[in-house]
Amino acid sequence: MKEIGGHEFALAGGVVPEPSHGAEPEFTGYDLLCVLNAADQVAEVEMTVYHTDREPVGPYRIRVEARRVRQVRVNDLIDPEAIPLGTPYGCVVRSDVPVVVQMLRQDTRDNGRGAPGITCLPFV
Repeated sequence: MKEIGGHEFALAGGVVPEPSHGAEPEFTGYDLLCVLNAADQVAEVEMTVYHTDREPVGPYRIRVEARRVRQVRVNDLIDPEAIPLGTPYGCVVRSDVPVVVQMLRQDTRDNGRGAPGITCLPFV
């Protein structure tokens, strides 16, 4: 089978929305890192997070089984440290096998329209 995906991705538009509006946990704002591993072997994925006002943090380690997809809320990543809410960040995602990476956002801040939204963020 032909390889699908790549080994390195840069995502520049991260920010975990804060505050949330509505019942938790279904209306808690989040950024969601989605990783598709179509390969026949486990993917060991590392994410390094870059901030506007301090040194990068990482790696955050994520294991994605062979021929599986894994979705991880950025809010839940706490090792080596929690990512601050409401603060812009970017990240570099690296994998030892080819994967496809996408970032989604659920923004439940009250924008005056009374409706939360999910945004699909592009990847490079």
